[in-house]
Amino acid sequence: MARGYRFELVKLLSQWRVRLVIAACWLAPAVFVALVGQQSSLPTDTTFGRWMHATGWAGALVMLGFAGTYALPLLTSLVAGDVFAVEDRLGTWRHLLVAVRSPRRIFAAKALASLTVILLLVVGMAVSGIIGGLATVGNQPLVGLDGHLLAPGAAAGQVLLSWVCVLAPTLALAGIGLLGSVAFGRSPMGLLLPVVVALAMDLAQMLPLPVAVRFALPSYTFIAWTGLFTDPVQAGPLLIGVAVSLVWAVVATVLAYLLFLRRDFTSQTYDGSGRRALVAGAVPLVALLAVTTGIVAVATPSTGSGIEQDDVQASVSTAFAHLYRLQTQQLHRPDVTEAQLAATTACTKGDGLVEPEGPGNDWRCVVSWHLPGVDATGQAIYQLDVTSDGRYVADGDGPKEVNGYFQVRTPAGDEPNPLWQFDGNVDLLPTTPKG
Repeated sequence: MARGYRFELVKLLSQWRVRLVIAACWLAPAVFVALVGQQSSLPTDTTFGRWMHATGWAGALVMLGFAGTYALPLLTSLVAGDVFAVEDRLGTWRHLLVAVRSPRRIFAAKALASLTVILLLVVGMAVSGIIGGLATVGNQPLVGLDGHLLAPGAAAGQVLLSWVCVLAPTLALAGIGLLGSVAFGRSPMGLLLPVVVALAMDLAQMLPLPVAVRFALPSYTFIAWTGLFTDPVQAGPLLIGVAVSLVWAVVATVLAYLLFLRRDFTSQTYDGSGRRALVAGAVPLVALLAVTTGIVAVATPSTGSGIEQDDVQASVSTAFAHLYRLQTQQLHRPDVTEAQLAATTACTKGDGLVEPEGPGNDWRCVVSWHLPGVDATGQAIYQLDVTSDGRYVADGDGPKEVNGYFQVRTPAGDEPNPLWQFDGNVDLLPTTPKG
């Protein structure tokens, strides 16, 4: 087994495209983060993109968001989606079977070799993104998705944990890649299967689906890692996502293994069996989605969108209080605590004409707070764009001296007012029962 694993690993690493991808994963993220971090215009439409000038840890998280959407599905296709199909293209199955004499050993060696290369690629992207950010901006505190500051050490731990968590959906896509590579043979459909499945799941995540369906898709873990950057941590969705992803990885790999033991190795032009791929591959995965959806629906207290008025108001109040303290520090004003501010928020949707729940860009929130020794109540207006996965962007709409656009001096240079625009995250799992 050890010799077979080394043999398959050498075969993978000897391919020029695999070498090129490994080099790109270990170099490109650092260059990307460094270049973007030096630009005056930041990718504010991505999570943590607006903080790339403030801390080097933000760049690694921006890279993680890009990897989950684009890079990791492509990498699993290039490695796991081709590890069996390459033998069909080269016509080398009979030589391999004569040399090894055990289809089980061949499958295990190829699966482990592809897993090793995928892990090498993911580690390279993580390390490269972190190094690029720290070298360009520095080891500064990171502002979380609820506005609280994470010390450099805490930020480092959460960033590393985020990359570890996305290994689970990556393994799920790798298992689907193995299944496609076995089921479709030399057909290019096997190579494209992880990308197609990842694209379909990403499109599903954009739709206003019930929470149970959203959590039952492995791709949700590529989003749920953002819950690590709130206080307290939104661990529920992340743990569910990791568990679902690992189940998908095991089931897809087992299906690939069973198909591999039954396939025909005598044909030199084997392009897979469409009926067998449908019956033994697609149908079990659809059934798995239905079963996991049912289990999640029973185990979690929410089957709607998960975006409720109370949750949005609590999230905005918490983020505003934390960022108000940050603004106070940057403007060298007397410090206040969150308890002294006692921030509260009242939100409506669609100017009060629709039910205040669900995603949309028509949320309007009014934040109220108090300052020690001041009788008047401060108020600030925000327009919210809430996406289906619970993330939102709050855009300040006055008063200008509180949440308008102006520059403040920070250790990293002049930056926009932190209360002008900020990112937030609504926990799709309610912490208290409704009713």
